Amino acid sequence: MAHSNTTEKKSGTTRREFLKASTVAASAAVSGAVDISRSVYAVGSDIIRVGMIGCGGRNTGAAVQALTADPGTRLVAMCDIFMDRVKQKREVLKGQKKDQVTVDDAHCFAGFDGYKHVIKSSDVVVIANAAKFHPLHTMTAIKAGKHVFVEKPHGIDPAGLKLLQQAAELAKRKRLSLVSGLHSRYHTGYAETIQRIHDGAIGNIVAIEENFIRPPYGVIPHKQGLTELEWQCSTQYHFRWLSGDDVPQSLVHNLDRSSWAMHNQAPVKCHGLGGRSSMTDPIYGDVFDHHSVVYEFANGVLIYAFCRTTTGCYNNSSSTVLGSKGKASVLGCRIWGETNWRWQGRCNPYQREHDVLFAAIRSGKPVNNGDYMVRSTMITVMGQISCYTGKEVTWDQINKSDFYYPPRPEDCRDGMEPPTRSGANGSYPVPIPGQTKMI
Repeated sequence: MAHSNTTEKKSGTTRREFLKASTVAASAAVSGAVDISRSVYAVGSDIIRVGMIGCGGRNTGAAVQALTADPGTRLVAMCDIFMDRVKQKREVLKGQKKDQVTVDDAHCFAGFDGYKHVIKSSDVVVIANAAKFHPLHTMTAIKAGKHVFVEKPHGIDPAGLKLLQQAAELAKRKRLSLVSGLHSRYHTGYAETIQRIHDGAIGNIVAIEENFIRPPYGVIPHKQGLTELEWQCSTQYHFRWLSGDDVPQSLVHNLDRSSWAMHNQAPVKCHGLGGRSSMTDPIYGDVFDHHSVVYEFANGVLIYAFCRTTTGCYNNSSSTVLGSKGKASVLGCRIWGETNWRWQGRCNPYQREHDVLFAAIRSGKPVNNGDYMVRSTMITVMGQISCYTGKEVTWDQINKSDFYYPPRPEDCRDGMEPPTRSGANGSYPVPIPGQTKMI
């Protein structure tokens, strides 16, 4: 996704500043738990061991950002469903951060259980694999006393997000950092735009329009030699049991910004429309190719949210807040109407996420993004389920639900039967609004 006013900018924090802030082997009772926030790295060492759970393009980028954030970091372990991807990305990372990539063959892991070995080997884990597993992998890492960076979306169903909420609360008790890949919160221009909205620059918010309409994510053919399970995992954005479909995957950034603009509220209800119009070939799996969701807040403000993954169509990525005295483009860092303003700074929010995370680890002052991680992702799950079922869904309903896309993450095993297969016509079955029931 392109971001206006975003420019790569190297962190200005020096090694000396990090070491000055670091403390080794600190322990104290906090809410009945041991404070391990400043003792995750070996006593007498300034090295922080980083592990990767998932070796796709996004986590490869996150690993580079983690290694850039702190000169004392070392990438020590990696895992993915596919070993060839692990080793390929290890070479890519060595090409960019040679002295900080120390992953040997014994710490390259493949398969559904690889995450356990990465967590055991690391002080900090960066998680960016199929979103189905984000809550489980986050909780496992927090239980093991590890700091976590986890990409969006932070779950795909109500059951997973309840587990993530528990993980966030446990991280607070253990004084561990938990940082979200909802990078808008780390963009200083977006933050100033939102603050000006809160200060009344556009008057009262009347409505919000959110768009993320684009072609499909990378489409991967069913390569010879891959089992059905392996192929579905290799193209996970196109299978809802792995990705949760496009409202959580794409609109989560937009809806996080909307909730932020609305003072971190959640809508009270929503209704959605969605389906498949043209992306129906087997290679597109079992997800919808278009969605529209209308959310309503308690004060009557509406969000009109749209996402589409269709080729050959108009594309747009925007977050526009409509007020009684003007308008604001969050992505454009611009306000116009009675007040006219545009932010002129530079920020790379992807890098800043990691700068903040590792500075927090070094200082012993944990950062925890659990509140908006859970709320913003649940807003998307609420909308997705409305699109699938054709029913209005309320905030109370979605939060009381224990629905999950089977199988449970902890039950996934190498070589298992995938939960969906193509039918006689070669296409995979999809939800039918008006007939499909989920909550």
